[in-house]
Amino acid sequence: MPSTMYARSPPALPLSVPGKSPQNLPMHQPSYNRVAASPPQAGSSAASSAVPSLTSGSYAGSSAGDDSNVGTSGVDLVELMNDRLSNAVDPIPLDRSLARQAQTSGALNAKQQELLELQALAQRRLKGARSNFADGMKAAKEVKRDLDWTQKRVS
Repeated sequence: MPSTMYARSPPALPLSVPGKSPQNLPMHQPSYNRVAASPPQAGSSAASSAVPSLTSGSYAGSSAGDDSNVGTSGVDLVELMNDRLSNAVDPIPLDRSLARQAQTSGALNAKQQELLELQALAQRRLKGARSNFADGMKAAKEVKRDLDWTQKRVS
């Protein structure tokens, strides 16, 4: 299985367009929540489309946003789209990816902790080495001073 990484882009935010004035924008947006049609049958050609035909007489969306002519047999488009999308997406690969991501994150956190511990150990060893070097330099200066004193006494 090839491992491919995809970068997820952040969701797009709404932007205001400076060239349009508020009076040019529509004052009311139509409501298309329900249609007065039964769901398409499995054998019909309409079953392959998630959007009802706008030319059919069963379309109940109105430009005034009035849902009063929607009958009790109306279909909730949001629910219909949710059902179709939930059936279209297989959650098993997503679950596997999430589990792999959690495992990788745990391993990465463990390695990060190990690196921090090793860094602290290296800093302690460096401090000890500096202390030993300072002691050695002090001893070397003392020996040099003693040799200089002895040299003066002999001459």
